[in-house]
Amino acid sequence: MEEIGIVALTLIVINGVITYKGLKSTFFLNKYSFNVDQILINKDYKRLITSGFLHADWAHFFFNMLTLYFFSQSLEALIGIPAFIVLYIASLIGGNLFALYIHRNHGDYTAIGASGAVSGLVFAAIGLFPGMDIGFILLPIAIPAWLYGIAYVLYSIYGIKSQKDNIGHEAHLGGGIIGLIIAILLEPKILTENPIPIILIVVPTFIFIFLIVKKLHLLIVSNPFSRSKNAYTIEDVYNEKKVSKQNELNQLLDKINKNGYDKLSQKEKDRLSELSK
Repeated sequence: MEEIGIVALTLIVINGVITYKGLKSTFFLNKYSFNVDQILINKDYKRLITSGFLHADWAHFFFNMLTLYFFSQSLEALIGIPAFIVLYIASLIGGNLFALYIHRNHGDYTAIGASGAVSGLVFAAIGLFPGMDIGFILLPIAIPAWLYGIAYVLYSIYGIKSQKDNIGHEAHLGGGIIGLIIAILLEPKILTENPIPIILIVVPTFIFIFLIVKKLHLLIVSNPFSRSKNAYTIEDVYNEKKVSKQNELNQLLDKINKNGYDKLSQKEKDRLSELSK
């Protein structure tokens, strides 16, 4: 067995340190986790990356890092360190962007975890190593990697549509497809060497994405681009919050006009300063 690469080891350590800080501090966790309103309204785009280094608990961390460990060895050796870093980060961001797309109208949607990035590594490996088998922890069986990839895509599509669990299927699917696309860009020859598995993975995914854009009523999640009178879009959320803040500012200014600035409590003064910015 090859030794773990330096990049993979570094990523595991970084994930461990940031996960530890997140588990110790709710403030830290909330500041860097994926949250739709914080990203779309407050433009806090760093969350698209930082959320991928946080985990809900140590079991969540362990399974993601174990997958990273097993799939990083051959990948890092084959494509090199710079490409491996690009693959990991691009899959992380791509997975989160897809989740953001799906949950654009769900302002309170929050997520954490490296699953999108790790899924990118898995799908890149499926494309680059067509003869690879994938085993399961505690189970004495292994299946062809391409079969695992197809099952993973179908399960992710079902999970997004059903919304029956607390798993970030959107990030998994988005990160996985980005990983496979990067693998194709790095090694275009796999399109001729491994065409059937790639087609069976990519085609259902892009059909699903097409349905999301054109016929989102087929899904449970609301259409983020609908302009019907019943749609509640991100613009509505922004305008609602803007009006609420303006009303709050007006109330504080009225109080100052009647009683003077000195009559404000310290909390009100702090809030006035924040709203004035």
